[in-house]
Parts: sequence; C-alpha cells; structure tokens
Amino acid sequence: MDHMAHKDHMNHSAMATDHVHPSISTTTVHDHGGGDGGHAGHSMAMTFYFGYRNVELLFSQLVINSPGEMFGACVGVFLLAVLYEGLKIGREILLRRSQVNVRYNSMPLPGADGTMLMETHKTVGQRMLSPAHFLQTVLHVVQVVVSYVLMLVFMTYNAYLCIAVAAGAGMGYFLFSWQKAVVVDITEHCH
Repeated sequence: MDHMAHKDHMNHSAMATDHVHPSISTTTVHDHGGGDGGHAGHSMAMTFYFGYRNVELLFSQLVINSPGEMFGACVGVFLLAVLYEGLKIGREILLRRSQVNVRYNSMPLPGADGTMLMETHKTVGQRMLSPAHFLQTVLHVVQVVVSYVLMLVFMTYNAYLCIAVAAGAGMGYFLFSWQKAVVVDITEHCH
C-alpha cells in the first residue's frame, strides 16, 4: 500500500471511531463482509470515568448524550437496583409463607448436672410441583436477569452509573432487609 492510500485509510479509521468517549482508547475493526452492514467494533472503557457524552447503555441504540439523559439513566438504574434487593427479600418472605411439611424432632440430651434436656429441631420441606415453587422459580429467573443487567451497567465503567447501582443496592437493602427471616434455634429444656 502506498503512503497516500495508507494515510487516507488512517483518516477513515479515525472518523469511524469519533463517536466513542474521548477517554476511551479505541481499536479499529474493519468490515470483512460479515453481512450485517459493517457494524463497527467498539472497545470498552477499562477505567472509571465521569462523563455523559456518547455513553452506550446496554444497547447500541441507547446512547446518553446530555446531563438530563444521564440523570434519567441514573434514576432508572437506581430503581432497578432497589428492585433487585426487594426481589431477594420478597422471595425469602414468600418462601417462609409457602413452607409445608413442618416437623419437630425432639431428642433427649443429658444435662451438665445429670438432668435430661430435650432439644427440638424444626424440619421444613416444600413440594416441587406446587404453585409456590413455580412462582419461586419465575422470580429466581427475574432476579438473575436483573442482577446481570446491573452487572453490565456497572461494566460501562461510567462512574455516575456505578454510583447509581451502588446507591440503589444500599437503599434497597435499607428498605427491605429488616424483613429478613430471623433464624431461631428452638430448644426446650425439660427437667
């Protein structure tokens, strides 16, 4: 390739990557006839940055270009993180309500002073083919999808979006964690 053609090729490559955030180093990817219209390749930021221009959020069509759009995206991400924490606690509450086959097993144990103590254990089961288990399964799938979406948002390395994920998780934990199940060992002492 002669020098003039190489220089023209370099200018074309630089123009193809102008839409990427300035702090992100880019790698030029050439279209080798893949049949998809020549989708240009993008490289991700590998360091945290504060920015609101040309920030792709999950989809190439969803690009943030203004402070207002970034604020709206942060509010949405914040609420999604709150929802994620609510889903975790909500599933636990539903599980407690749907428990069946509760059995108590008592075992006599010798006490330190020669007396007999009764230790009681609670055994809880759930049926696999039940509406409650089906609902738990669906909610588990939703929870996994939401968790991966939040992970992908965090992987944009945009500091505003990362802060929104962390703040939403914290707010969700604050709002819902007090309802978590408290594990209590049931022990009866009989003399």
